[in-house]
Amino acid sequence: MKKILLAILGILVILVAILLIKTYTYPFKKNTAGTSEGWKPAKNDSALMRFSGGLKIPTVSTGSLGEFNYAPFDQFKEYLKTSYPLVYQNTENNEINTHALVFRLKGSDPSLEPVLFLSHMDVVPPGDADVKTKELNIFRPNDKPLPPVSKVAEDWDFEPFSGTVANGRIYGRGAIDMKGMLFSLMESMNTMIKNKTVHKRDIYLAFGFDEEVGGQKGAVQIADYFRKKGLNFDAVYDEGGLILQKGNVAGIDSDVAVVGCAEKGFLSAKIKVKGLGGHSSMPPMESAIGKAAVIMQRLENHQMKPTITPLIKNFFDNIGGSMPFLNRLAIANQWLLKPVLLSQLTKNNTTNALVRTTTALTMMKGSDGTNVLSPEVEFVVNFRLLPGNTAKEVREHIAKATEGFDVEVEEIDNTREASAVSPTNTKAYQLIEAGVKEIHPGAIVTPYLTMAGTDAYKYQIVSKNIYRFMPIKINSSEQQSIHSTNEYISIENYLKMIHYFEYMMMNYDK
Repeated sequence: MKKILLAILGILVILVAILLIKTYTYPFKKNTAGTSEGWKPAKNDSALMRFSGGLKIPTVSTGSLGEFNYAPFDQFKEYLKTSYPLVYQNTENNEINTHALVFRLKGSDPSLEPVLFLSHMDVVPPGDADVKTKELNIFRPNDKPLPPVSKVAEDWDFEPFSGTVANGRIYGRGAIDMKGMLFSLMESMNTMIKNKTVHKRDIYLAFGFDEEVGGQKGAVQIADYFRKKGLNFDAVYDEGGLILQKGNVAGIDSDVAVVGCAEKGFLSAKIKVKGLGGHSSMPPMESAIGKAAVIMQRLENHQMKPTITPLIKNFFDNIGGSMPFLNRLAIANQWLLKPVLLSQLTKNNTTNALVRTTTALTMMKGSDGTNVLSPEVEFVVNFRLLPGNTAKEVREHIAKATEGFDVEVEEIDNTREASAVSPTNTKAYQLIEAGVKEIHPGAIVTPYLTMAGTDAYKYQIVSKNIYRFMPIKINSSEQQSIHSTNEYISIENYLKMIHYFEYMMMNYDK
C-alpha cells in the first residue's frame, strides 16, 4: 500500500511539474505597454460641427423597406456633398441603388489591390425599437397614434436628433452606431486630399443605408457592384470590435482592443406544437403549451456543445499573458484542463457566446383566452452559430429536441452561416495593431469573434481579409447607450478615430 501511495504521489508531483512548466513556457503573446500617451487630439471645431449636422438628420431604418422614409436619406446625401466638396471633386463617386454611396480615391499603383472602409448612414429609432414617430413619417402597421420625438426622448439628456456638443461629448442617435465612423472616414479622406498625400493603392469608402434591417438593399448591392467590376480588396474594414476600457475585461488591468476576425451566423426557427384544444374546464393530460414547454426545456438544457475554436484560442493566446495565474494555467494546459476551462467559460453569458452556438427562446404565442386551450402553440428560438457549426447541424439539433411531438418547424428571417475567419498574419491586421498603438499605446490588441451581424459579412465575395473594428475606447456607460437612450461619443474618441483612419490610409504601404 505504501508503495502505491508513493507511486501516486510521484505521479502527482510529475503532473504538477508538467502543468507548471507548460504554463511558464506557453507562448502567450508579449503585450508591452507603450512608453508614450499616444497621439493627442487638437481642437477641430469644424469637424465636430460637420458631424453634429449629420446627427441632426433622422436617417432611421426600421421594419421592412416599405416603411422607410427616404427623404432624410436624400437630405443626408446632399449634406455630405456640401460638407465635403473636396471628396466629391477628387474621387470617383457613385450611388448604388439610389441611396448607398461609394467613393474611390485613386492611388499611384493600379496593380495593387484596393482597400475598403465601410460604414452605414441608417440608425435605429430614438426610443424603443418598436417606437416610430410622426415626425419621421414612419408608422406602426396598425396606424395607432404615435408619440412625438420629444415624448420618445424623455430619457435623453438632449433631443436624440439634436447633435448637441456638450460636456466633452457629441450626443445623438447614431453617434457611435455608426455615423461617427462614417464622418471620421470622410474627414480622413478629406485631409488626405487637402494635404495631397501620396498613397499607392486605391482607397474605397462604401456606405450602406439599411444595415440595421439586414443590409439587403445597401451592402448586398454594393458588394455585388464590386464583384461585377472584378474588384478584389486586400482588406475590408467595418464596425464590430471596440477598445474596451481597463476593467471591462475581467482579470486584465489594461485596455483591450478586440478586432472581429469573424462573426456568428444565425438561424431563427418558429416551432408550432400541436395538441388538443378546447375549454380549460376539461383539459387533456398534456396540452399543446405543455408539450411546447418540454421542447423548450430540452433546447435550453441540452444546448449545442461548447468548443474552443482556433479564433478563440488565438484570442486567449493574445490576452492570456496578462491574466491571473489560474487562467494562464488552464489556457496553457488544455490537453488536461479543457473541460474545466469550458465549464468556467459557459457559466458567463458573454464568454459562453464565444465558445458555443447559443440558444435563445425569444417569442411565444398560444391562446387569447384565459379559459381556452389552444390546439396549436408556437414559439421562436434563435441560434447564433459559432464558426465551425453549420445551419444543417442546428436543424438536426432542433429535430432531436422536438422528437416525439407533432410539430412544424419554419425558418424565419434570413438563415445565415457563420462567416469565414480572417487571418491575423496579414498586413491588413498588423496595420490595425499599429493604428491602435498610435492612439492608445497601452492597449492589448487581439482577434475576437463578433457576436452581432454586420454589413462586413456581405463583402466575403470580394475579400478574404475582413476585419470588424471601431477604434474608440469605450466605457460601460457609452456601451449601454448604443441602440438605447442617450447615445453619445466623446469628442476625444471621435477626433482619435479620425486620426486612426488617416494613419491607416497613409501607412498601408509604408
